[in-house]
Amino acid sequence: MGDVRTVTPVTLDRDFFRRWMAAAAAAVEREADRLTELDSAIGDADHGANLRRGFAAVAEVLDKEPPATPGAVLVLAGRQLISTVGGASGPLYGTLLRRAGKALGDAAEVTPAALAEALRAGVAAVAQLGGAKAGDKTMLDALEPAVEALGAAPPGEAFAAAARAAEEGALGTVPMQARKGRASYLGERSIGHQDPGAASSALLIAALREAEAAR
Repeated sequence: MGDVRTVTPVTLDRDFFRRWMAAAAAAVEREADRLTELDSAIGDADHGANLRRGFAAVAEVLDKEPPATPGAVLVLAGRQLISTVGGASGPLYGTLLRRAGKALGDAAEVTPAALAEALRAGVAAVAQLGGAKAGDKTMLDALEPAVEALGAAPPGEAFAAAARAAEEGALGTVPMQARKGRASYLGERSIGHQDPGAASSALLIAALREAEAAR
């Protein structure tokens, strides 16, 4: 008989989730000007500045009041975004993280598969809140394929797969005509521009890969 190898399941604790939010804050800070430039073409030209302020506040509150569980980290982060970020971004991102955090419950550690299911619940809540669906040129065009990839890929490859899917989804908004949000007012003039919400969503998902690399 050959060697029987025991595969240790990948689990994610609260420190992983704190690193995720810290990596997301750093990515938004780094890319804020690009996000604002994207938003200036089809929106209010404030997406980068708003998210920079919001995620900086998230990083600060998680340092001051470190929650005990993964779910609590996301609930607190979502609450902070809702209270700090103006416009639509705060409620949408806040809803995504709060709903995902509530779906994770009180577990001290979760698997990537459990995170995928929690994020799926968060994405569904975002869709309901914004009345949007995939193809409307919104953050959902990055989030939905990312969540599907996260749930389908092997645990060791899940975050990289999700990051690729989110980036491809964000780039895929360029030829779309916006059907929701401020950009929808432009009609066909919204075609040819990347959706800023999809771009920032891709940054959020890519930050998962950075949090994993820092383990």
